[in-house]
Amino acid sequence: MMKKIILVPSNLGLNPLYDGHIPGTFRAPSVLMQHGLDKAFSACDIVTIPCPEYSPEDEPGTDILNGHKLRQLNLQLADEIEAANRRHLKPVVIGGDCAILPGALLGSRRRSGGLALVHIDGHSDFRHPGNWKRQPGSRPAAAAGMGLALVTGRGEPLLTVWPGIEGPLVSDDAVIQLGERESRQEDYEWPDIADTGITRITIFDALALSDHQLISTLFRRLNHFPEKPWWIHLDMDVLDSAEMAAVDSPGSPGFTSQRLVNVCRALFIHPRCCGMTVTIYDPDLDDERTAAVLVSSIIKSITRDTD
Repeated sequence: MMKKIILVPSNLGLNPLYDGHIPGTFRAPSVLMQHGLDKAFSACDIVTIPCPEYSPEDEPGTDILNGHKLRQLNLQLADEIEAANRRHLKPVVIGGDCAILPGALLGSRRRSGGLALVHIDGHSDFRHPGNWKRQPGSRPAAAAGMGLALVTGRGEPLLTVWPGIEGPLVSDDAVIQLGERESRQEDYEWPDIADTGITRITIFDALALSDHQLISTLFRRLNHFPEKPWWIHLDMDVLDSAEMAAVDSPGSPGFTSQRLVNVCRALFIHPRCCGMTVTIYDPDLDDERTAAVLVSSIIKSITRDTD
């Protein structure tokens, strides 16, 4: 299937690490294109969505960092996804941070009545007002830690209520969260995800299975709703930090790049897959650009046309 490549050079969803810091994920699309993606996608339509300027300051009317800018960015992304769908192109969104997930699902929902989501991430990104309350004087919350909560309808209307869509972008029972590595920790931030209908396959569960078993488990769940296309969200911190340290929250255990390719490719080439987001690689943490080469190779291997 022909693809449309959408570059979203965003860092709006991340907190600064220190005063004056500008998170570097907005450089990810251009650096990845320079390290192999340009050649891999030379036959594809390539669109870049200009990203609003990052600010670490409060915005009026929201507890979310860059919240109003993120709404506009996600609406722009949704338009590009919808345009791809109209031309029967499969969108591959190369992002900065993962706060672009609502726009990807919004654009897909405009064409389909319902949607499933395979959320592949070392974190469940389930921060929402039910498990987090902003303390007086504290900084706004980073939307990158809210992605799965937002798309399942939890959070400020600014990033959960969208034109033309009733209810959440995706229902809990149509979500698979794959790769969470923090749920065994005593200070795990979002334990209430266990009380939802979201299917959870932690990294520990996944690593206990063969590739074939894991892929079969995913398809078995997705086949519960055969009428729904699915979107893949791939956050690069699901890789083990031994291979991928150029992300804001590296960790271990994680997938090897080969296993990640095997699983994601099986999902991506299926006719029901309606697109994929790839996020959170940070070129500022990759002086030698070895991670850029690896991430580019992973994306190419997942999305390459079948022979």
